[in-house]
Amino acid sequence: MSEQQPQQQAQPFFNIEKIYVKDLSVEVPNAPQIFLEREQPQIDMQINTQSGPVEQDIYQTELTLTITAKIKDKTAFLVEVRQAGIFRIQNLPKEALEAALAIGCPNILFPYAREVVSSAVLGAGFPPLLLQPVNFELLYMQQQAARQAGQQPN
Repeated sequence: MSEQQPQQQAQPFFNIEKIYVKDLSVEVPNAPQIFLEREQPQIDMQINTQSGPVEQDIYQTELTLTITAKIKDKTAFLVEVRQAGIFRIQNLPKEALEAALAIGCPNILFPYAREVVSSAVLGAGFPPLLLQPVNFELLYMQQQAARQAGQQPN
């Protein structure tokens, strides 16, 4: 039985410890006039992820979404949310750990951030905003390709 115990300890382990809103900002700089506009706003979404260790086998990932809605040249609203999660990740090789933090954790956090954005936009007096899903694997691969291209000699 003691021979099986090290194998069990070597098994990869992933657990969500906590998901929370770390920061939330909502701005409606052109109120009340912006509410008289009849055009649909143009939506721009910026995404940023950041991960790092908290302690041994415990990591925090932050997903930052910045949503800017403009009607003509005026900002209708600006919402920024930093959705964070604490994850216990054990027994993963470095490459797999990096991918888990860059792809898996943001995939878990995105639906929560999406709900926070929708509620914030609704609370600001606008129709709810449903953000489209994000392909974090593609974003990660693009970042890896850019990093490799930057390291290659000219």
